[in-house]
Amino acid sequence: MNLRDLAATPAPNPWAGHHDTPTSAEVTFTVAGLSEDRIIMRDETLEAENLHLWRGERHVLRGVRFALGRGACLEVTGANGSGKTSLLRTLCGLMYPEEGQVLWRGENVRRDLPAFHASLAYLGHEPPLKADLSVRENLRYWIGVRRRLAPAELDAALERVGAASWRDRLVRTLSAGQRRRVALAGLALSCVPLWLLDEPTTNLDAEGQQLVGSLVAEQLARGGLVVAAVHQGLPAAPPDRRRLELAA
Repeated sequence: MNLRDLAATPAPNPWAGHHDTPTSAEVTFTVAGLSEDRIIMRDETLEAENLHLWRGERHVLRGVRFALGRGACLEVTGANGSGKTSLLRTLCGLMYPEEGQVLWRGENVRRDLPAFHASLAYLGHEPPLKADLSVRENLRYWIGVRRRLAPAELDAALERVGAASWRDRLVRTLSAGQRRRVALAGLALSCVPLWLLDEPTTNLDAEGQQLVGSLVAEQLARGGLVVAAVHQGLPAAPPDRRRLELAA
């Protein structure tokens, strides 16, 4: 299951459509130049409290806990098999811990999973793309089930990630790195406060890896939160970066 699965039914964008006057706990911004819509970001918090997860006989997560606020990035590190992907899937509600809870805005996410899913973008190992659709068709569907997407916005996002020249090609004709860039365009277009990223630089060249760093920096600058499972650390280390190392 991937980001597309979290958005299988239309849900209101938790950031969009607010045109009221922001309070001191809110930040107003335009999303990376891709839209003229004003978006108001309120104080968002993500907390993990004493998470324990078993996979069969194996105790994968052992009392994991952290708290993130607006503009913060958590890098989850550890050896292969240490539970990085399992943690991300637990955070977004795709796996159920045997003990502990995940809190979003101070509330257990399981009280209203659809609302929580409308607030996040989860990008796993495999880009959530349909092989027999074009790049543009994929993004129109993927993002379109979450919010209205103007053609100019879509084209600007593809230009931003260096995918404009092959936007009409079928995804099955693209390399792994090109598919990853399309997924990054979708991430930038999602306009949600929380990003959960599993090895986001996989299959990317040096320029593409720097692109990931830039996109993360932009997300944090507008008050968003990022949790990323990484081996080497994110490019262009964010100023408010924390690390959580999982033991194998």
